[in-house]
Amino acid sequence: MIHVKIKEKEAFQALKGDFGYKNPMAAPVLVKVVVSSGTGKMSRGDKKKNDLVADRLMKITGQKPASRAAKKSIATFKLREGEPIGFMVTLRGARMYAFLDKLLNIALPRTKDFRGLNNASIDEMGNYTFGIREHIVFPETADEELKDVFGLAITIVTTAKNKKEAEAFLRHLGFPFKK
Repeated sequence: MIHVKIKEKEAFQALKGDFGYKNPMAAPVLVKVVVSSGTGKMSRGDKKKNDLVADRLMKITGQKPASRAAKKSIATFKLREGEPIGFMVTLRGARMYAFLDKLLNIALPRTKDFRGLNNASIDEMGNYTFGIREHIVFPETADEELKDVFGLAITIVTTAKNKKEAEAFLRHLGFPFKK
């Protein structure tokens, strides 16, 4: 069984003293993980770059990404309404646990000059968003060319009621926050 899923099931026992949970259903759980990447200027000159980003996101997450289009035209950025500007993948269930396991145990330790995640990025609703500058920290893409490196934004959505509860839950799951 996947490491993160086991930790999630143990969350009630570990956190009930701190937050006064009387029922296992009151303990926070993971809802979904959203992985997104904007293509920005990279796709302007060469439209094949969009295909490259989509392919690499598919390799990293194990699921085909959905294209995101511009909502309105902005002349100063030479952006037209409906033009693809990024990709997004929403992971739930077994794929979510597999991705988080890979993220925590393989990708984050491979990040250059990694000193821990910033816990200030946890919002008041219990969700955590952080970025990875280089997608090549994932083992599926490390052997490919290094000229087309892009960043990812990862959002972890939980049922935690506030920032303090979400931080304690994510620490229990194994997220390496700065001290």
